Amino acid sequence: MKKIIVAIDGLSSCGKSTMAKELAKNVGYVYVDTGAMYRAVSLYCIRQGWMTADSINETELEKHIGSINISFKTTPDGRQETYLNGENVEREIRTLEVANGASRVSTIGFVRRELVRQQQRMGLEKGIVMDGRDIGTVVFPEAELKVFVTASADVRAQRRYDELVTKGQAEDFEAVLANVKERDERDTNRVESPLKQAHDALLIDNSKLTKAEQRDLLRKWFDEKTTV
Repeated sequence: MKKIIVAIDGLSSCGKSTMAKELAKNVGYVYVDTGAMYRAVSLYCIRQGWMTADSINETELEKHIGSINISFKTTPDGRQETYLNGENVEREIRTLEVANGASRVSTIGFVRRELVRQQQRMGLEKGIVMDGRDIGTVVFPEAELKVFVTASADVRAQRRYDELVTKGQAEDFEAVLANVKERDERDTNRVESPLKQAHDALLIDNSKLTKAEQRDLLRKWFDEKTTV
């Protein structure tokens, strides 16, 4: 069975990471959560005091972007956790504040170029599943399997809200919904690598699909691409 690159793009909170992690685990591929990389940059900016509600100190960020080291480690039970300069920040990057900041830093050209460079290096040997906003259009336009995932804003907000509650990070549902819509606006209308479906990407609208249904559909597409 030949190794391929699987690129999964889509709107925020539509289940891309869950799908990508599960597929990677089942087929023995490396999984990379590119959204976590932008969240890590967001967290770094917040900690340094470079990000406010109205602005980002791009001058300072550009000076230090090369020293922001983002890596991933897999736990014994198979979970992947994000490290920022050697520190496990998996919990810290999953807050609404950091998520909103990630959507903002992702519009900055030099940030995207640096992270895209790192992501492309990760996929040199193929055998990788990567999810994000521009994987099939910018990072790996030659990927053998491209998937674009979407769902209604209300459905995605409810999923995100339930996830936060489960983690003990309760938020107001309307705030979560507003954040989802704001991120959609930024992601699809930014100048640098806007979110869009690649012309050859397969579409999954999982507003009403079960996890099992989308898992089986993705695996079917994967098997078709790897047995050609």
